Amino acid sequence: MQQYSASFAYRRREWLKRALAGGAALPLLLRDVLAAGTQAGGVVQMNGEVLINGRAAALGAPVLPGDHVVTAPGANAVFVVGADAFLLRGNSELLTSGRSNVLISSLRLVTGRLLSVFGRGQRRIATPTATIGIRGTGLYLEVEAERTYACTCYGVADLEASNMPSARETVRTKHHDSPRYIHAHGEMPIKMIEVAPVINHTDAELIMLEALVGRTPPFVGSGMDMKY
Repeated sequence: MQQYSASFAYRRREWLKRALAGGAALPLLLRDVLAAGTQAGGVVQMNGEVLINGRAAALGAPVLPGDHVVTAPGANAVFVVGADAFLLRGNSELLTSGRSNVLISSLRLVTGRLLSVFGRGQRRIATPTATIGIRGTGLYLEVEAERTYACTCYGVADLEASNMPSARETVRTKHHDSPRYIHAHGEMPIKMIEVAPVINHTDAELIMLEALVGRTPPFVGSGMDMKY
């Protein structure tokens, strides 16, 4: 398990205090996560049936690169792996891989919905219809039968359609500026990558996830706080 420095632990505790102090607008579940989120990693909060590598998970269970996480319908799981934090919604399946016990280098969202925030370094995320390269990013994904929804909440992401690698786009955003649908097929009038709205994820959730790893989203303090 990763050992955190005293300074990191202090910064994280202070941010948790500030987040909770201003948390009247946060949904109750998110406030509970922040209040409980004092551990270094693993499952911080869960509701319903959550499986890790085919076994029932419990609070505090470690999640390591190479693990397979599945949530039942109506369930959800919040977990931390190194400098990355995740909210996996119900009826989802996520595969992870990496070169060490604390650094995920790639993810595959087979089905479902995932909100994630990442520390420094490059990551690769795949879905049935898309490949996404990210660098220090907040990202929300939804997998559908014929398309992937991808909102780069902030940061930089390189989007590529799996069935047409020439269909690519690099998005640079500060606050949910460029959500996209990435399609399995691009028959007219549908483009392989097209503009999408902001759906099904919130700034409060991003604040919560970043707080669990001792950070704040870049939009905090910018005048755009809690816009979504």
